[in-house]
Amino acid sequence: MKVLGIETSCDETGVAVYDTDAGLRAHALYSQIALHAEYGGVVPELASRDHVRKLLPLIRQTLAEAGLGIEDLDGVAYTAGPGLVGALLVGAGVARALAWALEVPAIGVHHMEGHLLAPLLEDDPAGRPQPPFVALLVSGGHTQLIHVEAIGRYRLLGETLDDAAGEAFDKTAKLMGLPYPGGPQLAMLAERGRPQAFRFSRPMTDRPGLDFSFSGLKTQVLLAWRDSDQADRTRADVARGFEDAVVDTLAIKCGRALDAAGCDTLVVAGGVGANKRLRARLQAMAEQRGGRVAFPRPAFCTDNGAMIAFAGALRLQAGQHDDASVRVTPRWDMASLQPVASG
Repeated sequence: MKVLGIETSCDETGVAVYDTDAGLRAHALYSQIALHAEYGGVVPELASRDHVRKLLPLIRQTLAEAGLGIEDLDGVAYTAGPGLVGALLVGAGVARALAWALEVPAIGVHHMEGHLLAPLLEDDPAGRPQPPFVALLVSGGHTQLIHVEAIGRYRLLGETLDDAAGEAFDKTAKLMGLPYPGGPQLAMLAERGRPQAFRFSRPMTDRPGLDFSFSGLKTQVLLAWRDSDQADRTRADVARGFEDAVVDTLAIKCGRALDAAGCDTLVVAGGVGANKRLRARLQAMAEQRGGRVAFPRPAFCTDNGAMIAFAGALRLQAGQHDDASVRVTPRWDMASLQPVASG
């Protein structure tokens, strides 16, 4: 089954073709970073207009790279939520129109389920992590620990009570004068920082529970930066102290979640999952415990069409599909998803 995947939930236009027999055939991504940089963040209306401009050329490009014609598609998957409503409607409208014209099934995919399944995308099916496992979804909009009992059956173990980890990275970078998008800039800067030059708290690790909170950590960094000499070396040291605090906090909570769920496999997904220090820390934790951690490759940590094509293919192959209505769900609880029947 050859499935076209379309991702337009925020500021990146992603398209991919996933073949259930041959794997990922092709994928393409267009980022709107340059468009939104002068505003210091995503402008929803501009994001929607840019998706309109780029989506059809990207579909043509991806199909050509896959060596396929539009008539070779067996299904279409698109991000139906959560996300920016205007941006979601662009992808949903194009996907539904294509499916109707081709007389093939289409399905709206939950954006975070796409992220959750991204680490399974490229593995040989025999080597893929199999449920049950614990998933850490860590991005600019989400920080969640989820017990994956089966594909489509998810139980929330803990989540952030305020800022997501990626959001905290971006806001901390901005207050230190780093350019947009700040999170990756801060991570690069932290590579030059001295460990322990600044030590910040590991929020909510001194009490039971699996929830997160990063707003207080952000305030600590603000005060430390404001009261420092604000030299380049100090900026790097503060960035390192902040990154170490976030990484340690995530690792501690992941260990607790694995214990609570009785699992030995951790799956990590979302934009912050590309962070090198986080990957090394979680890998070391998994080896210490005699378990396993699975990551998507860095290109598939951020929003992309491949994860949507893959997640959609699993559901379409199981016989699930949506009607012809163009519907999106900007706020969508993953617990409401229908399970995917195994086998």
